[in-house]
Amino acid sequence: MIKYFHKFANPVRFLKLAIPIKKISGIAAFFTIFIGLIFALLLSPPDYQQKETVRIMYIHVPSAWMSLMTYGFIFLSSVFFLIWRFPLFLILAKESVPIGIIFTFSALISGALWGKPTWGTYWVWDARLTSFLILFFIFLGLKLIKDTFSNSSKGNYTFAYLSLVGGFNLPIIKFSVDWWNTLHQPASIIRTGGISVSNEMLAPLFLMALGLFFLFIYILLVSVEINIKEKSLINFRDSLKNN
Repeated sequence: MIKYFHKFANPVRFLKLAIPIKKISGIAAFFTIFIGLIFALLLSPPDYQQKETVRIMYIHVPSAWMSLMTYGFIFLSSVFFLIWRFPLFLILAKESVPIGIIFTFSALISGALWGKPTWGTYWVWDARLTSFLILFFIFLGLKLIKDTFSNSSKGNYTFAYLSLVGGFNLPIIKFSVDWWNTLHQPASIIRTGGISVSNEMLAPLFLMALGLFFLFIYILLVSVEINIKEKSLINFRDSLKNN
């Protein structure tokens, strides 16, 4: 694995691999989300209790999944950066932050819209909601460090270590509905008793999650490509000045 990291830690080699993946993931994201929305809005049945408002689930749940996955990716990239000191891992982690903010914000807003007809209120200081709000603030903190100390070695390590600290919030989010009595419904898919969602609802749910996953890859690779090219241009200008 270390040899593999060394091979693709070179930005030029990474871009050669990333550019075709970026194109494929962009096309896959468009078609998967398009098909997922058709299933979610037109073909999936309304819930027997929540009626049509259950369709918010097809935005809320995949956004929440992708928010956690994005932070998990940032966490692992920061670990790899601290161990092997490859700048590419830090670039991947930093460029994932704005995407994570969008996913987390989408999950919070859609959850509030779903909570009003379900619970009678947009927000409660529920364990799941509160821990997810903390995740949103962690994302904002990482973005602040990213923007403030963009060219600082100290800032890079501060970013990486804060990413590790924030990782402790992920299991709290996942198991909060099991550890405490909360208004938020318990897990319906990843649970010991098996999946409790009908196939008619499960299909669009997974399609939307898959579409957002492809979208994450596409946006990330576009951002990383821009970042690497900007750094290469800056290094080229510095070399001209020195000569």
